[in-house]
Amino acid sequence: MKEFKASSWSIDNKTSIYVLTVIIALAGFFTYQSLPKEQFPEVVFPQIYVSTVYIGASPTDIENAVTKHIEKQVKSIVGVKKITSKSEQNVSVVVVEFNTDVEISDAKQKVKDAVDKAKSDLPANNTNLKDPQIIEVDVSQIPIMNVNISGDYDLDKLKKYSEDIQDRIESMKEITRVDLIGALDREFQINVDKYKMENASVTFRDIQNAV
Repeated sequence: MKEFKASSWSIDNKTSIYVLTVIIALAGFFTYQSLPKEQFPEVVFPQIYVSTVYIGASPTDIENAVTKHIEKQVKSIVGVKKITSKSEQNVSVVVVEFNTDVEISDAKQKVKDAVDKAKSDLPANNTNLKDPQIIEVDVSQIPIMNVNISGDYDLDKLKKYSEDIQDRIESMKEITRVDLIGALDREFQINVDKYKMENASVTFRDIQNAV
């Protein structure tokens, strides 16, 4: 008859097993309590976007004149995990994804250096070609909530309500920034008659001072 010694010992020493179980449970509980926790942990995506605007160029021209040259240079960067690109009308976008152990600031600088090398292969003396823009993914800049305000009020009153809500939300210590979008700034337009101004000896400076 075969016997598993660990099981037999556990059966014969039930009290020791109970005590050991309690010790392990308490150790796990206190370890969990001592773990560092963040209410709003920083999340970093090791991705860098290279966006290049080439006004008037077709997707094929963008691919051959811009995208391929940028891809060629960024492929040589150490730590790159994957490169994807998209060539559309007037714009080229190259996404460079790095390994998670790469610092995002170092990755951005490496991509910038590679793009600088690629500039010599891009169409020269072309005013329609804009400088490539190096963009990093910053999750903290992505809104976590959108609040829409509407009602049977004029625009000035709706904007005032929006600003009140903005101030209250920004007063929370967990909130970094609140952006107000869509609210129009009040503007007064003054149309003047040049000949009447001359007859009345009124200048633009006089109108400006009066305002």
